[in-house]
Amino acid sequence: VDGTTCSILTYLSQIEDFCPPRLKRNHSALQYTNENPFLYIQYMLCDLTTDGLGGPLGELVQWADLSACLTILGHNNIHSVLHETLVKLMYVCCDWSSLIGAAPGRGSCPIQRPLTFDLIYTDYHGLAHLQGAMGLAFQHYQCRFRILDSFGTEPAFNLGSYARSRGFKTLWGSWGLQPLQYLTMFPHTPDNSFLGFVSEETVREELREEELEPDTYKKDRIAVVYGKEEYMWQGKSEYVGVIHEELETHATVYQPAERASSLPSFIRNHGLESESLLLSQLFVGLGFPYEGPAPIEAIALGCVFLQPRFDPPHSSDNNNFYKGKPTTRQISSQNPYAEEFIGKPYVWTVDMTNSTDVREAVKAILNTEPFTPREFTCEGMLERVHGYITHQNFCSKSVPAWPPQRALRIHLGPLGQSCVSVCRRSSLVCEPSFFHHLNSPAAFTSMVQEVNHLFPAYSPWGQHCGLQQEPLLFSCAGSDPSHRRLCPCRAHLPGQVALCPDCL
Repeated sequence: VDGTTCSILTYLSQIEDFCPPRLKRNHSALQYTNENPFLYIQYMLCDLTTDGLGGPLGELVQWADLSACLTILGHNNIHSVLHETLVKLMYVCCDWSSLIGAAPGRGSCPIQRPLTFDLIYTDYHGLAHLQGAMGLAFQHYQCRFRILDSFGTEPAFNLGSYARSRGFKTLWGSWGLQPLQYLTMFPHTPDNSFLGFVSEETVREELREEELEPDTYKKDRIAVVYGKEEYMWQGKSEYVGVIHEELETHATVYQPAERASSLPSFIRNHGLESESLLLSQLFVGLGFPYEGPAPIEAIALGCVFLQPRFDPPHSSDNNNFYKGKPTTRQISSQNPYAEEFIGKPYVWTVDMTNSTDVREAVKAILNTEPFTPREFTCEGMLERVHGYITHQNFCSKSVPAWPPQRALRIHLGPLGQSCVSVCRRSSLVCEPSFFHHLNSPAAFTSMVQEVNHLFPAYSPWGQHCGLQQEPLLFSCAGSDPSHRRLCPCRAHLPGQVALCPDCL
């Protein structure tokens, strides 16, 4: 694999049974040679959608939407996937290290020139590559990094020394960045910045209205099951069978011609395609994949999303998928965002093993108008990205001035609850930028200072209050049965949890 689309797809076709076999390469030139960097992302999205993979990965959708946002907002963007690609895009004869302000010698020499870029968007893999390439410049300019991190990185996992000493060390995390430099797909925890994506169906809405007659966009009594690989269906036949009692049930599972299907006999399988949702009333979650963009797009098309409730919640303690990820989140359903921020009548979360619960939910689901939260529309994402670029400054040594302090609402939570939960109980959101306002003797009558991701907090045992010594450990997500968290909350715009009414 050399980073080109052809090599990636060829590799996947050799190890993944859902990816059709590809012919071997008959040329050695790179597939991507166009000097327009945006055509690369467009090519990747189109190729993955049409070549048997069932649509682009959520991370790639985010990269495409972020690139579009930055372009629309008027920023000059450079995209690099390979060393060679970066040189081609810059039209200069120099090596990678000189473009990013690093001296030769892999960090043994001082910084030679200012960084060319105001911001660098990358992911965890890119961050490791940048560290090796930039040397001393990496630490000097790390305040300009923005990390696309689908599932988020909580503060307890972010600071390397603390993570190692407290048992939070994982394969990811430990970079010591400001937690708000991590950009997530959903607003998992306010400790990170919610980047999100644009539901592609909202982009198509105007086109559909122009092309389709009023009666052609009609919902039938059809359910489409969210699970494009057969292993996702294992142990779910009874659950899907209850749904089939009320609705004709369809699937979009990739099925090799030489393999017999293990799907229930009543399922109508169309293979990998996305048109079934246009005529369907119900989009059925099987419990996996976790936290993907598909439910949001289905709801935007007018489908109701039915998903299983997890009891006990899934987490890194009991689930291999989340094991090793830098988060302690308790996942209560397949898509917690849809459950908590959208809810009924567009999202129903049920006990998958309770046939009565499932049956009653299906019967209650009638014609539902399409709905897209503002934060997943084009305008919502542009608004959010513009706010981040304009106001987030992690290179300044002064305390954050955004959001403005007048938006602060202070709440003391009960024992064992995180500030995420405490603020949400009051229909507010935890704002980590406000923690420094609470981390002072004036907020308590007595105090104890300590490096602890639970502080500032109050402990009834001993009746003492704790302040935070390490600002990187200010955490909305932290909780402990022996502490009551002192929480900085704020209101948010309708359908835009990342921004407060006074933020723009």
